[in-house]
Amino acid sequence: MAPKSTTDVYVAGVGLTKFLKPRRTREYPELGYEAGVKAMLDAGITYDDVETGIACYCYGDTTSGQRVFYQFGMSTIPIYNTNNACATGSTGLHLARTLIRNGAADCILVIGMEQMSPGSIKSVWSDRPSPMGLSTTMMEEIGGKHDTPRNAQYFANAGQEYMDKYGATAEDFAEIARISHEHSQRNPYAQFQNTYTLDEILKSPMVHPPLTKLQCSPTSDGAGAAVLISQAFLDRRPQLKQKAILIAGQSMLTDSPQLFSRSAIDLVGFDMTKRAAKAAMAEARVSPADITVCELHDCFSTNELLLIDGLGFSAPGKAHELVRRGDITYGGKGPVVNPSGGLISKGHPLGATGLAQCAELVWQLRGWANNGRLVKQTSVALQHNLGLGGAVVVNVYKRADGRRNTDHEISDAEIAESSGLGYNPATQAKVVTPADGEKVRSRKFKAEYAMGDTVKNLQSRL
Repeated sequence: MAPKSTTDVYVAGVGLTKFLKPRRTREYPELGYEAGVKAMLDAGITYDDVETGIACYCYGDTTSGQRVFYQFGMSTIPIYNTNNACATGSTGLHLARTLIRNGAADCILVIGMEQMSPGSIKSVWSDRPSPMGLSTTMMEEIGGKHDTPRNAQYFANAGQEYMDKYGATAEDFAEIARISHEHSQRNPYAQFQNTYTLDEILKSPMVHPPLTKLQCSPTSDGAGAAVLISQAFLDRRPQLKQKAILIAGQSMLTDSPQLFSRSAIDLVGFDMTKRAAKAAMAEARVSPADITVCELHDCFSTNELLLIDGLGFSAPGKAHELVRRGDITYGGKGPVVNPSGGLISKGHPLGATGLAQCAELVWQLRGWANNGRLVKQTSVALQHNLGLGGAVVVNVYKRADGRRNTDHEISDAEIAESSGLGYNPATQAKVVTPADGEKVRSRKFKAEYAMGDTVKNLQSRL
C-alpha cells in the first residue's frame, strides 16, 4: 500500500440549498450553483482559487458536473463526476481529501446535487445486470419476495433480524423516527419540519414491516457543497483558522465477504460500517465516547438503530436501550444523533446527502446552529454515509483551534459577517443573489453563456 501523506485537510466553507419535494421546481444547475456560491463565500475564496472540482450525483448524465462548475468559470481545471449510490457526496469528500493529502491540490470545491423522480427509488438501467442483483437474490432467499419497495425491504429485514436477536421492538424504530422529525423543525433546510407523536408514526401507512411511511426517507431535490483546503492554504489565510474544521479522521471502505453471510443485517453494510468507524476514529485518536454529535445515514429508522450499534455508541445488541433512555437526543447521555432531522425528515437527495451532513457538523462545531439545535460543548463530531452496493464513508471532524463550540459564544452579527452572506446560514435558508455569485465567480475565466438561465431563475426567487 502506498504511504499516506500527513498533510492536514480542513473544511473551509460549506453551502446548502433547501431540500425540496422532487417536482422540478428547481433544476440541478441552479441548485448546484447556489450551494457552490455559498460554500465559496463562506470560505472567503473565488473560483480562481479552486484547483479541482468534484461533482457528486446519482441521477444525471455523464458530465453534469461540468454543467454546474462552468457557471463559476471555465478555468480548465479537472472536474470529476462521482456516483457511489447513497454515499456519493461523502465519496466526493474522500476524493478531495485524498487529492489534497497527496499534493495534487490545495483547494478543492465539492458539490453534490440531485434531481430525483417522485416515489421510491428505481433503477433506470433495466437492460443489464443490476449491481445489487446478487444481494437482492439473497435478500429474497432470506426474507421472501414482496411487491413493496426494494430498499425498504433490505432495511426492514435487517430491523426484524435485530428485533429477533436482541429484543428491540417496532416502537423503538418508531421512536427514532419521532426524534428525527422533532429535530428537523429547527433545520430551515429540511424538506419536512413537522412533528409527530409515536402513535402517529406507528399508524402511518405500512411500507414493509416494521417500517411505516414516517420512518422512511423521502426522495428529494437539493444540493450541498464544501470547500476543502490544505494546511498550507490555511496558513496563507490565517483569518480562516477560527472557523476551519479539521477532517481529523476518515475512512472509505467497501464490503467484505461478510456481506453474503446470509444475515439481513450484514446485507445492509453493517460490517463495513464497523470497520470504517474503527479506522476513522483511530486516525482521529478518538473513541465513541468523545463524539457528542453525529450525522448518520438514517435512510430508514431501522438503519439508524443498526448504526448506533455499528459505530460503537452502544454495546453490541444494546442500541435500542439507548433509544429507550432518550440518549440519542438533547439531554441524553449518548451523542445527539441527526440534529438536522437526518435523511428521514431533512430529505435524501442522494448526491447531496453527504455534503448536507458535513455542513450540519461544520455549523455545529463552529457554534453557528444557535436556534435551539446546537449540541453544546462539542469538540468532536462524526459523519456516516452509506450506500448499498456498496460503499461507506466515515469522517471525524474537529475544530482547528482545539476549542469546544461553546467556549466562546458567537453572535449572529459576527456569523453574518464571517459567512460572507450577511446572515447566519445555519439558521436561515435563503436563495443566493446574482450579486453573491459575482463575488466568487472567476475573474479570469468567466463565460456568461455558461450561466444559461440561472441568473434569471435566481432573480425570480428573491
